[in-house]
Amino acid sequence: MGPFRCIADLRGTLLESPVWDARRGAIFLCDIEGARIHEVGLKDGPRRVWQFDDKVASLGLCDSGRLVVALAREVALFDPETGDQETLWSGFGESKASRLNDGKVGPDGAFWVGSMNGAPDRAQTARLYRIDMTGRAEIKAEGLLTSNGLAWSADGRTLFHSDSQLSWLERRDFDPETGELGVPIRLRDLDDAQGRADGGATDAEGGYWSAGVSAGVLNRYDRDGAVLQRLPMPVPGPTMPCFCGDGLRQIAVTSHRRWPDQTLAAAPWSGGLILADSPVAGVPVKRMKGL
Repeated sequence: MGPFRCIADLRGTLLESPVWDARRGAIFLCDIEGARIHEVGLKDGPRRVWQFDDKVASLGLCDSGRLVVALAREVALFDPETGDQETLWSGFGESKASRLNDGKVGPDGAFWVGSMNGAPDRAQTARLYRIDMTGRAEIKAEGLLTSNGLAWSADGRTLFHSDSQLSWLERRDFDPETGELGVPIRLRDLDDAQGRADGGATDAEGGYWSAGVSAGVLNRYDRDGAVLQRLPMPVPGPTMPCFCGDGLRQIAVTSHRRWPDQTLAAAPWSGGLILADSPVAGVPVKRMKGL
């Protein structure tokens, strides 16, 4: 795999949620702390940027070409061509210290988004939500601290999910028609040296790629949690991988820039989007139905 190259030196404090839009030939990603969405071409680099009034936690694609966007405490629909924005769901009722976090469109055509408790008490009050095209939300999992790592297998029948603060990785059976979940199966408990599981993506051979945000690595696991590959990154804090390009044979990775100046001097691509050829093809992302 590799070599990596930086295709967008965005200097984002916390870049996340890269999503490949094959129609536009671009990656959309968010800068959570900067409250921005960026559009980046694989060859031409940064294209457009949009500023929001609140933190932008994650995003997905819609059938219409719009984006479904998790802001800090609501989910919105955003049109990159017109700039129009409308609220899809505003029922987030968790504590003021909590916000939405990692989110993706599932094989069922709904937007799945988790939350995180930012309070120092580390109470396990975060949840995983499923939001459909009507704005109806269901709570699908509870007892979390920082919901993360959502990604589905190629057949849509397995959901991978992690908690990046409680440091575990699990999988569940998934019904791609109804969005029903099976019981969680714990795959691994992780530590900082292995790489706490941040954002994730799946490949066509059944592998699950996890950004080891605490260890500067991408970890590729099989469906049972065995390590298939451990790939060092040119940044110390990768946050999420995304398969992209022709045949989904490239992989783009976001990162954060929350490091001392000395660390940043040695890893100047931190807070940027980096790209490399992938040894395997990725699983195509889904679009939100009816929107």
